[in-house]
Amino acid sequence: MVGDGPNWIDRRVGGSPVAEPVSNRKTKAVSAGRATVSRYRNLVLFLTLATLWGSAFVAISAGLEYIPPVLFAALRYDIAGLLMLGYAAIAVDHWRPRGGLEWTQVAVGAALLIAAYHAFLFVGQLNTTAAAAAILVSLSPVLSTGFARLLVPSDALSSVGIVGVLVGLVGVAVIVRPDPSNLLATDAVAKGLVFCAAAAFALGSVLTRRIDASLPIETMEAWSMLGGALLLHIASLAIGEPVEPAAWTHPEAIGAIAYLSVGASAVGFLIYFDLLERLGAVEINMVSYVAPIVTAVVGWLYLGEVVDAATLLGFGLIAVGFVLVKRRAIQREFGHVRSRGSSD
Repeated sequence: MVGDGPNWIDRRVGGSPVAEPVSNRKTKAVSAGRATVSRYRNLVLFLTLATLWGSAFVAISAGLEYIPPVLFAALRYDIAGLLMLGYAAIAVDHWRPRGGLEWTQVAVGAALLIAAYHAFLFVGQLNTTAAAAAILVSLSPVLSTGFARLLVPSDALSSVGIVGVLVGLVGVAVIVRPDPSNLLATDAVAKGLVFCAAAAFALGSVLTRRIDASLPIETMEAWSMLGGALLLHIASLAIGEPVEPAAWTHPEAIGAIAYLSVGASAVGFLIYFDLLERLGAVEINMVSYVAPIVTAVVGWLYLGEVVDAATLLGFGLIAVGFVLVKRRAIQREFGHVRSRGSSD
């Protein structure tokens, strides 16, 4: 039968099968080898990205011992923004926004994806564990779908999708565990702030996609980082955070800033851009659910943080919510993967 194996084609001459030419077999072998290398490469890059972004939460917790939270976030994106702008200038021709729509997209990204997200996250992490923060942030893809449906009524969520969003929110409640008699408890407020960070990022993701601008993602990220850093500096001054450069010279503080700005931000986004071209959006979103595992392990090894059962349960519920909300996209993606595998 045709396609039963890579070495034979059912072409008949006088009723007898004829061997496929050696050159064709070699070409198929080379193609299969390249496909295998590509799959391993994508897997290595995916795990590297999850490691960089997962361990970033631990670096935040470490740096917060020496630098005020909002200022810490601003310093991170001062450096990361300049690095990304340099990369954008090399990688794309359109490295600078032009026109109102493009600057609007950058402004939304700066305000929500960078400034609001990181201000809430860094302040929240003052009083919660790195793993809990990473898990709460993993709700962002679920919230993104919810915001998208709210802003575009024609794309209403199905009943299963609504259940998925609700399951994700229940997961948040399980992690936060608010005490009705003390809703302003430090731990609950901290986790609530991290939830606000996830919501800000989700809303920013939806709004930047809705703005019909032709700005390359590299350019949008670079200018959003720089604009967000400026907003964070303004917020830091407005709330009266102390500016004590002497504290920033501690090796752990320097290491945290360097890791977050160069490793998690610059290198992390370069890997993200590469994978975005090779994988679907659903597969990229799965980084959000691998990263908390990295955070938990690194947080335990480096900070001695322990993840409790309620946090694990909440993580499971958030992951289930993601699967329910994204079930059709996941099915399509697995279909593409199977078709690629069969064609190899």
